[in-house]
Amino acid sequence: MNRQVSESYPIGVLLALVGGFLDAYTYLCRGGVFANAQTGNIVLFGLHLSQGEWGASLSYLVPIAAFFFGVYVTESLKSRYKGRGGRLHWRQVTVAVEALVLLIVAFLPQGDWDSMANILISFVCAMQVESFRKLSGSPYATTMCTGNLRSATENLYHFRRTGDDAFLRRFRQYAGIILFFIAGAAVGAYATRRFCAEAVLFGLIGLAAVFLLMFREELEENGEEQK
Repeated sequence: MNRQVSESYPIGVLLALVGGFLDAYTYLCRGGVFANAQTGNIVLFGLHLSQGEWGASLSYLVPIAAFFFGVYVTESLKSRYKGRGGRLHWRQVTVAVEALVLLIVAFLPQGDWDSMANILISFVCAMQVESFRKLSGSPYATTMCTGNLRSATENLYHFRRTGDDAFLRRFRQYAGIILFFIAGAAVGAYATRRFCAEAVLFGLIGLAAVFLLMFREELEENGEEQK
């Protein structure tokens, strides 16, 4: 069975680091918000609507729309590049777009431009979560942890009940992704306190590593198929 390059554990680890990093960055440097997931924004949007606070509700609708647009753009890139062949995978294109957007965020001044920074990061996280959806064949996310925590617990339970090592392996994978997300948040907190707005540039390191690793692993897979 051919393994998708995008489903490899090293790529999952790198993306989890980036996801945790961006959550810490937006919280500490861009107005005390979490731009990676939209559940909170959707709840606050509804809350302000119920109180007739139209302007406040619109401020939460914008990052939701940015996330929507990020998923839409990702699917468009997938349709355009998938199956074309060549050296560049469609997921590498999305990673390159993510990196470009984060580069723009780094040059947005703190304060008045925080809302725009959070909108752009919401777009980036939407692209990442839509592009990388499986880890060794199992669904997961790299920009949020709720689903990963549920899956880790579920697999641990089934391992304890059946003794099947496959459940234990999946539990360890999910637990590892959660731990690396936490590590990314810790690194993000340190970098943000020291470099503030420009700290987001460190996130580019993880994305660059993913971009290059996909080249390496694809070459290794092609070599195995030729043996």
